[in-house]
Formats: sequence, C-alpha cells, structure tokens
Amino acid sequence: MHASYTKYLRMNRIPHMWCPGCGIGIIVKAMIRAFEAVDWSSDDLSLISGIGCTSRAPGYLDMHTLHTTHGRALSFATGVKFARPDKHVVVISGDGDATAIGGNHLIHACRRNIDITLIIVNNYIYGMTGGQYSPTTPVGAKAATTPWGNVDIPFNVTELAKGAGATYVARGHIASGVQLERLIRGGLNHNGFAVIEVLSNCHTQFGRRNRLADPIDLIDSISKSTVNIRQAAKMNKEELDGKNVVGLLHRDEDRMEYCEAYEQIIERAQNAQKNRGRR
Repeated sequence: MHASYTKYLRMNRIPHMWCPGCGIGIIVKAMIRAFEAVDWSSDDLSLISGIGCTSRAPGYLDMHTLHTTHGRALSFATGVKFARPDKHVVVISGDGDATAIGGNHLIHACRRNIDITLIIVNNYIYGMTGGQYSPTTPVGAKAATTPWGNVDIPFNVTELAKGAGATYVARGHIASGVQLERLIRGGLNHNGFAVIEVLSNCHTQFGRRNRLADPIDLIDSISKSTVNIRQAAKMNKEELDGKNVVGLLHRDEDRMEYCEAYEQIIERAQNAQKNRGRR
C-alpha cells in the first residue's frame, strides 16, 4: 500500500547511519505502513529502543521516542504504558538487545501480557557493538567471539515468547515486506503483549564472516530458509528441519491485558477502603 512515510519521519535526521543494504530500512518502512493502516497519530504513539543498530530507529521517527540503555527497552516501555495506558507503545530491539542482556525483561513482559508491541530484528549477531555472537547465532556460524564457529544452541525466539506467555507471536522476514507489514499491523491491533520476530540481514558483521558479504546473497539465504505456516502444516518434521516458519504463529485473545487487570485491583482496593470508612 502507498504510505506517507515523511509524515512519520524526522527528515532533518536523514540520511540515516545504517549500512547500505541493511534490512532495518525495510522493517522501518513496514512499521510506518502499519502505523498508517491502523491510523495511529504520532502524538499517541511511543517508540522505545535499547542499544544497537536497530535501536537507532527512534532517532529517525517523528513521535514520542526513547533511546534507552542496553537491554532495558521493555522496562522503560512498561513504565510508559503503566503511566499512560491510553497511549500506544512499541519497542524495536535487536536479537542481542532483546534476548541476551534484555532476556529477563522479555520473558516477564510476555508473562504479564502488557499491551506493548515488540519488534525483534534478528540478524543473528551483535551488529553495532562489534560482531559478537548472540543468543540467535546459528550453530557453526562465525562471529567476532566465535571465530571457529558457534557451539551454542540458538534460541527459537518465537517459541520462547509463546512459552513465556506472549499472546500474539509472529515471524516475518525482510524479503517479504507486505507480509511483514501485515504481521506488525496484527500486533499493533492486539490487546496484549505482541512479539514479532523479523529475520534480517547484517552483511557487514554476520555476512562477511560467513561467506554472505553481498546483501542480496544474504537476503536470498534468509528467504530460502523460511516456509509459510500454511505450507509448514503440510510438511513433516524432516522436511521442516532447518526451516523458519513465518506467519502468525500464536494468538490468544482471552487473557486479560495487564494494565486492565491492574486497574481492577486498584478499583477493588479503593472500594475496600471506602467500605472500611463507612463502618
């Protein structure tokens, strides 16, 4: 769909600092189209990030923004949502920022089911901070801290989010911007904690160490590793080995949102106080 990108951008901050060919630009455009599709005003929207390449996005988007400390974006976002539950809160984070130093905040945000949309840009590595391996780096992949290949089993981010209690979980990738926009839009419309993992490329740090230095080659590799959820339902375990299932993977609309549940507690406490005052 056509979108008025400049309406949501701080044009005086352009050009951006991302490497040519970086997938974050595709993701930011999908986000903007999703914001426009749900008709959210910049005045009612807060975008929050931690540290890393992905986390520079709030600097370019014209809305209420916070660029916070490493791994703590969800903590700040929880405070914003608690203070202003009538506002829309979105967090954008990298795989290291969200699942390593921010991993504890991630599982508890999922558990609480607070109405925040989290977009995790998974490029399998720490991009800005030196090319170290992250909790999503594939086994055998090289990084600055695993020059002979990673031996750690990587997180499955979407399964982690589902297991921790997130009520909207999806995965997309940068080679399919239309699907990505749709998945983000679904997360924005969901009343609860939404996690959208986006498989993206970092050819500068991940690609050049793993014979995929050309961004097109790396994006093509990501695309070939994915399979749509409808197609995956017809495949057996062996056929799915090494594949990333993309699409809407989980949605639970029955659980109460955290701020709403807390408001009920406040109301009960206030009523109890009034009743004690009448005795």
